[in-house]
Amino acid sequence: MTTLPLHNPLLETLRGGGLGICMIVKQMRTVEIAVAAKSCGFDAVYVDMEHSVIPESAAAQICVAALSLGITPLVRVPSHDPYYAARILDAGAMGVVVPHVNTADEARAIVAACKFAPVGQRSVAGSWPHLGYRTYPAEQVRSAFNANTMVIVMLETPEAIANADEIAAVPGVDLLHIGSTDLCDALNIPGQFSHPKIEQAFATVVAACRQHGKIAGVGGMGTEPEVTQKILRMGVRFVTAGNDWGFMMAAARQRTAMLRELTLD
Repeated sequence: MTTLPLHNPLLETLRGGGLGICMIVKQMRTVEIAVAAKSCGFDAVYVDMEHSVIPESAAAQICVAALSLGITPLVRVPSHDPYYAARILDAGAMGVVVPHVNTADEARAIVAACKFAPVGQRSVAGSWPHLGYRTYPAEQVRSAFNANTMVIVMLETPEAIANADEIAAVPGVDLLHIGSTDLCDALNIPGQFSHPKIEQAFATVVAACRQHGKIAGVGGMGTEPEVTQKILRMGVRFVTAGNDWGFMMAAARQRTAMLRELTLD
């Protein structure tokens, strides 16, 4: 049997019980951001097409670069419309991050768009940058993509947290990712990441993931090391560490502060 050159480094790390750390891309539109993420030790990049105006073509180029570098390219699609997931997965992404998933039915529809039969209903493009555009037996290609394409659903409302167990039970969902910032807003505790309400939400999602063999993830914690340590001990294994623009602004502030402290005498 032919061995396909297809693997997902992030998924392999997570399935092995390790911690997956991801950079969000919101401003950069060139392949250099994938190179930088690799050099800085990230396991994955995810291009945010929900909260940015990065075009699909630029997202695709970043994904292809990440594939060549050996880090996992993900894309946060702007809606549940299968149009978005199908196009970017065909173009080089190894998974999608889908915002505002509140029910198991929504999760099932997302899986159907992202996975090939018999798991889902994804249409076959027939030409894959993931495989170097080489041709392999069709059955092996479908199976390999189903095993390596990540479906990450974002839980960002009290309704989603209440339905976490049912969502985690959906075959084909790989990771339940808590959008902490939006969830805090929905819970009327904006920015209070150590509040008991959000801590209970973390515990609920982790328990659901354990029950169904899925992975728990959290976003928005890049500047909250104490909270992050707590949720890692709870069982969270995927963390978005921040975004490209935030990293640039933080480094720029640090540099100007250092220079302002120097004397002119």
